[in-house]
Amino acid sequence: MSGFLHRLACACLLLPLLWGTAGAEDAANPDLGKPIVGHADTTYADLVRMFIPDLTAKDDYFVGSSPIAMRHIAGPDNDTSPPQASSVFSASVLAMKAGGKDRLAMLVDLGESPDSAEGYAVLALYDLTGKPKLLDAVNVATDRFTFFRSPGKLSLGAGDDALMISSTHFNSNQGYLSTPVILVRSDRFELIDIIYTLDENVCSYKRSQNLAFQSLDDGQPYAAIKATITDKTEPNEEDCDEPPPQAASNDISVTYRWDKTAAHYVADSDAFEKLAAENEKRF
Repeated sequence: MSGFLHRLACACLLLPLLWGTAGAEDAANPDLGKPIVGHADTTYADLVRMFIPDLTAKDDYFVGSSPIAMRHIAGPDNDTSPPQASSVFSASVLAMKAGGKDRLAMLVDLGESPDSAEGYAVLALYDLTGKPKLLDAVNVATDRFTFFRSPGKLSLGAGDDALMISSTHFNSNQGYLSTPVILVRSDRFELIDIIYTLDENVCSYKRSQNLAFQSLDDGQPYAAIKATITDKTEPNEEDCDEPPPQAASNDISVTYRWDKTAAHYVADSDAFEKLAAENEKRF
């Protein structure tokens, strides 16, 4: 429990630094013991029980054993084991559209994986139009702490949204952030891409890489997604052992377009891959 609380506290402290003021498309953090909207006999904890069947209330939080078997959003090479005992202190939910239908996405960070440096976080998809039904569940953790971005979704047209997840960890002077961008098609989660960024704050300079998204209507079944990283370097006014770099700001953009033949999104360049490789040299 103490380890999870430490993870939760660190993630909560980091959120305001990364995304600032909450917006209308942000995820909500409901009381798990409360009924979901429109279903007086079903709580948010009941939704979690669809992937952690033995979830029970304990004091002011919920505990259970491992979740049901599920795939990793990034494919089988990224599969990890879930915690043997899961503690759920809170969950985030986000209403969304998929295939023209109303759906609910729920994200629950279950803590550390026993065989990976990454955490284990379940992204679940529900149909609440009748009796609540679990449609899909995947592990979306690509780093230690996982949560919805703000905003957590991007409209791809009148009947579809993409979801944006954040996974992060940090040390005294670097913050590592990975952003899985996820499509829901035929009520199944599909990965569009994972975008990696790195923030750094040392004696002589501060370097930030801020990611933003924009949808572009290009006449395809799903709108194009333009992702832009603003890579900004600001010299500090500290007395350091090395001279500060020059101030600089550079926008790096990649546009993902729907490919009808391949039936998935395709990036128009490898600019983000090159940036990720450059960032890795700074670790």
